[in-house]
Amino acid sequence: MKTFFLDSESWCEPYALTGQEAHHLSRVLRLGPGAEVHLIDGVGHEGTFRVDSVTKSRVSLTPLSLSEVSPQSPRIVLAMGWTKGLRRGWLLEKAVELRAGGLWFWQAEHSQGRVPNAPKETWSGKLLAGAKQCGNPLLPELKTLPGGVSELIQAGKNFERTYLLHEDRTAGAPLSPAEVTASGDALCVLGPEGGFAPSEAQALMDAGFTPISLGPSILRWETAALTTLSLFWWGGQHA
Repeated sequence: MKTFFLDSESWCEPYALTGQEAHHLSRVLRLGPGAEVHLIDGVGHEGTFRVDSVTKSRVSLTPLSLSEVSPQSPRIVLAMGWTKGLRRGWLLEKAVELRAGGLWFWQAEHSQGRVPNAPKETWSGKLLAGAKQCGNPLLPELKTLPGGVSELIQAGKNFERTYLLHEDRTAGAPLSPAEVTASGDALCVLGPEGGFAPSEAQALMDAGFTPISLGPSILRWETAALTTLSLFWWGGQHA
């Protein structure tokens, strides 16, 4: 069953797809009246719908079943030092599959360029692509933190657990099953491709972030991010 996106403001009677989603259903997939489709809104609503009618710009739908998914608990947010990585789009899609609660990009001393003041629309498009592929009705929160490590520390005060995922394997103990299965929302901080500046790592530890190692290898930015999300996803299945 194909999955389509209907924003939360339009999640009400009369249900209908318009714009690009309607075009994809009718012109690309060539679905017509009687077809059944899966819809999500990105904030937890999903349902099975029957296509009633199709016009050039609108697909009218009748709900067959509706449900609501609660946000995953604990919520896992990954804060990544800004890097002009070619694989950011790929990572955004994978984060939806692994049920990340949030993806934040923060301005680090070793960042390549400046992080945008707000998330880009294309990033949301990548999240949607991942959600439609895997059927996850909840999209991660996107946020940018141009204020650097001080803004990151302030944001960390809203979490029960905070981790500094350090590339220096001697800086902390390996991430353990006890950590990935523990209760309480968690903020996991990664450095940019060039790593943490010593002053940044020290500031985070002084603020109470627990230093954690991901193993003996120095991982690339996207590898460290995906490894972290995968471990916490596994923990959520075995908590």
